[in-house]
Amino acid sequence: MLIKRAPAIRPSEITPERVFRARRRFLAQAGLAGLMLAPGGLLRAADVPPEGEFARVAKSRYSTDEPLTPYDAVTTYNNFYEFGTGKTDPAEHAGSLRTRPWSVAVEGECARPAVYDLEDFVKPYAPEERIYRMRCVEAWSMVIPWIGFPLARVIERAQPTSRAKYVELLTLYDPEQMPGQRGLLGAGLDWPYVEGLRLDEAMHPLTILAVGLYGKVLPNQNGAPLRLVVPWKYGFKSIKSIVRIRFVERMPATTWMKANPFEYGFYSNVNPTVHHPRWSQKYETRIGEDSLLDRLLNRRPTLMFNGYADEVAHLYQGMDLRKWF
Repeated sequence: MLIKRAPAIRPSEITPERVFRARRRFLAQAGLAGLMLAPGGLLRAADVPPEGEFARVAKSRYSTDEPLTPYDAVTTYNNFYEFGTGKTDPAEHAGSLRTRPWSVAVEGECARPAVYDLEDFVKPYAPEERIYRMRCVEAWSMVIPWIGFPLARVIERAQPTSRAKYVELLTLYDPEQMPGQRGLLGAGLDWPYVEGLRLDEAMHPLTILAVGLYGKVLPNQNGAPLRLVVPWKYGFKSIKSIVRIRFVERMPATTWMKANPFEYGFYSNVNPTVHHPRWSQKYETRIGEDSLLDRLLNRRPTLMFNGYADEVAHLYQGMDLRKWF
């Protein structure tokens, strides 16, 4: 069994945190403006722990016990093309994103469509810590302690109809705040960023909406104030800064499928037998082990479904995973 119970220890006690923000900046990035999530609802500003930390967050049984990637690496080595194509661009430029006010629309084939303020959207859900192994198509990986809640809870609240077969998610489109969406800087992508899951994938208990990491509210460069995390898929499937969740009957045309359908399929499952045309997916490098010696000594074979096969392989039974990649 590859998924193990998280150790009973705070993330800050495992890896020293060297990058701190002012309390008000953390709250602004999360779009909570002096409020913080807690199992019983929203806390008053006076109850918010120092440095924007989450209070009384439960540990998840789905967590891995692998060593965590350092906080400064998680928050400075990112893919977020809305702020540039370089790995350091999001940390350098995402400060322009205003996450308050923020609204999330839930719509499409469902009985209870609505547009929520962020606080109203997240209030019914108790956050928990989930330590997930995450992998990118460039053959690098991280182990991140996310704070979030199951997407399934949102789906149950919306009550999708029998016509709903997929969940489509959209990122904010605002070139003024997101310079990577402007003209030639837009990396040839069709904005806004669109991602999608089959309804049963979206309902799987491993699939979460994250609002924080390392016990703190989500930094802008990591997808504030709300992002998807699907740990058995490649990282580009984890759409950031979500503003719309839509239930649809047909498979959504996702951003990377439209950009290059020969390299990026709808499912985007981690599968070492299906190579990206421009590099092998057979091995991975863990961010934080960046020296040549580290890479040679700690070269990791890529695991099917990123090591989550016991939990998710049944979702794809009978499918040709070379065709539906």
